[in-house]
Amino acid sequence: MGIVKISEPMHENLRLTSAALSRSINAQAEHWLRVGMLAELNPNLRYAEICQLLIQAEHQSAEDAGFPVSLSAKAA
Repeated sequence: MGIVKISEPMHENLRLTSAALSRSINAQAEHWLRVGMLAELNPNLRYAEICQLLIQAEHQSAEDAGFPVSLSAKAA
């Protein structure tokens, strides 16, 4: 794990958004990093499509680890 320095305004955005979405500040930052990375690698995808890809990847990881999860239950 590393330390990333960000601006105070960005930290405040993270703090507010993480509280609104019931995520930790670190989890919110990681979410934005993942979405941003996928957006740069796939400029043709919309935000909702990127989120679907993240959900599908998590679903596949759970199945690969031996935890069968229905996609509808995972998305809820």
